[in-house]
Amino acid sequence: MAQDDDSLTGRIKRYARVSTTMGGLAARLAGQRYLGIEIDKSNHATDLTKALGGIKGPLMKVAQLLATIPNALPKEYAQELATLQSNAPSMGWPFVKRRMASELGEKWEQRFKSFEHEAAHAASLGQVHRAVGKDGSKLACKLQYPDMASAVEADLTQLKFFLSMYERYDRTVTTDEVHTEIGERLREELDYTREASHMRFYALMLAKEDGVTVPTAVPDLSTSRLLTMNWIEGTPLLEAVKRSVADRNEIARNLFRAWYVPFYYYGVIHGDPHLGNYTVRDDNGINLLDFGCIRVFDAKFVKGVIDLYRALDQNDNDLAVAAYHSWGFGKLDNEIIEVLNRWARFIYAPLLEDRKRRIQEREEEGVYGRELAEGVHRELRRLGGIKPPREFVFMDRAALGLGSVFTHLKAEVNWHRLFHELIADFDSDALDKRQKKAMKDAGVPMANPPKTGRKRR
Repeated sequence: MAQDDDSLTGRIKRYARVSTTMGGLAARLAGQRYLGIEIDKSNHATDLTKALGGIKGPLMKVAQLLATIPNALPKEYAQELATLQSNAPSMGWPFVKRRMASELGEKWEQRFKSFEHEAAHAASLGQVHRAVGKDGSKLACKLQYPDMASAVEADLTQLKFFLSMYERYDRTVTTDEVHTEIGERLREELDYTREASHMRFYALMLAKEDGVTVPTAVPDLSTSRLLTMNWIEGTPLLEAVKRSVADRNEIARNLFRAWYVPFYYYGVIHGDPHLGNYTVRDDNGINLLDFGCIRVFDAKFVKGVIDLYRALDQNDNDLAVAAYHSWGFGKLDNEIIEVLNRWARFIYAPLLEDRKRRIQEREEEGVYGRELAEGVHRELRRLGGIKPPREFVFMDRAALGLGSVFTHLKAEVNWHRLFHELIADFDSDALDKRQKKAMKDAGVPMANPPKTGRKRR
């Protein structure tokens, strides 16, 4: 459809709408750095969140992504923006009718038994409506907002401008890999046909997991900008924290399996661990609801994750260095290795202890592990500009995001044993074969897996 093309006109309109919001933030940061004008970051973060909430599209999602990527934003902004995506206002019925007609034709309503006018959920790139199919099945219709291709490119340009301003404000930060990785994932999220293939991919990977439910797409009622799937009943994750300790522990175990069976068996992670992307069944099973952002890794990358665990467990520094090199880190001296290991010990701590424990035993404010992650990133910059490979933009985010979910649940689980159940029979060749077959069967584009172990300057 022409209205959704990545057109120059669309970008210009988007620049005009977005530049005031982002420019205002950049100006205040510049004023503090160069003119000594102090700003109240907490109040300004609140103002920015309100402004972004009224701008439909990827900029709002980027803001929420940045809130969980270590050291990408000052913590005042991160804490405020973390609430943004779940509070997005929805578009009205006239908009919905136009968009549905553009995707399924003027008589689109006749293809449903009923279709609710009010959105059940609204986010950054689209909104979800309840519907009932002609056969009586309960459906969820995810409808993309118009002109999102133009919006993505326009917003990424504005994001790059803002990040460059922030780098000048704080010289310990480097954001080029953040921008590149977010850009690639956002462009993928616009393609709902691709997301449907991701859904099939996850259904194959989790077919034996009774504690996890993956929705099924309805091809006849889906397009590249409309994704219709079966409606899955569930309770928001934050409401499930009111359940008993035994229930919360079971929820945590199911969520752990939902995340790490795909990773350790197929080399895949769900790149958007936002609380709104999960609901909980009455039997404490997990519903996965969004598949726009996934990251596929090769077997060598996954082996490196396991090797680093074993290195920390056995105090084997040579094995740790080999793991870092397998991910694409360049020359490493002892000081840099110790900084990297500091972050690794935090991430792996629950896995190294063979006992029931919370994922984080010391209560901390803000995003799970954020302060430690920021310190590690600053130290790497200080020690010569070493920065993690691009793959770690979402690995970091995934680790922190999932850790935050487990922290909310206050689950007390033997993470060590859950982990060892997954890696006991790890085999790189077997993972590679499983991954390729599942991607082919699900129709996922095969160009996604990155090449690890490449040389970096």
